[in-house]
Amino acid sequence: MKLFSLALFAALSATSFAKSYPVTDNTVNCRSGPGTSYSVKKSYQKGQTVSISCQTSGTSVSGNNIWDKTSDGCYVADYYIKTGVNGYVTTKCGSSSGGGGSSGSYCKKINTAGVNLVAQWEGFVPSPKPDPIGLPTVGYGHLCQKKNCAEVKYKFPLSQTTAKQLLSDDLPKYTACLASYLNSKVKLNDNQLAALTSWTFNVGCGNVKTSTLVKRLNNGDNPNTVASQELPNWRKAGGKVLQGLVNRRKAEIKLFKTASSKQAYPKCQ
Repeated sequence: MKLFSLALFAALSATSFAKSYPVTDNTVNCRSGPGTSYSVKKSYQKGQTVSISCQTSGTSVSGNNIWDKTSDGCYVADYYIKTGVNGYVTTKCGSSSGGGGSSGSYCKKINTAGVNLVAQWEGFVPSPKPDPIGLPTVGYGHLCQKKNCAEVKYKFPLSQTTAKQLLSDDLPKYTACLASYLNSKVKLNDNQLAALTSWTFNVGCGNVKTSTLVKRLNNGDNPNTVASQELPNWRKAGGKVLQGLVNRRKAEIKLFKTASSKQAYPKCQ
């Protein structure tokens, strides 16, 4: 009887501490991971309540990079959930959910050389317009999530300064997903992490996750050899080889192979 009472108490306690919060926008997607590049598992409607089991960082949505893992096992941008605070309201999701070995201690922001490389090859677009394969983008490669890029908090047309700020909002998400796919045996300096973040930003987290490049790094292959052999393979868009991508991969390899004593993954120095 005592064992039953304790079990019942535990179950009731777990229920009472699980808080629910209302959704603030129409058709808010809940994804397989904390970012807009992850697949949609289900959608919530405005006014519907969701229970949050934990929170983590991911794609920045209108300046908020917190993502909430719901009781449905998927992730929704905290920007669309009315928690009443501008921050975490529950525990952070465990590092095991991402699959990486860094425990979140890698460098969250890439170096200036990496930011400038991304900006150079993405090109500056002051107002939303389709990229070479028809996807609506703005700034330095920001892929629009809503009609007319309504999620962007900066006024259009963007200046180069606000476009760089938008890029700085976007990049940590790609560094984070890259880091989640690498094990703790991989050692990268700041130039190497920056070059791979540029690649990830360009090809998307899903492609990076299943890439031979990541598999080889995790298997312990020499990073410079892997980058030199694998990055050039990513030169197509829409099924066609683009010279711009060929040149970008060369620039990423050059940055990757630029010596640096600053460690960036798995520990940030």
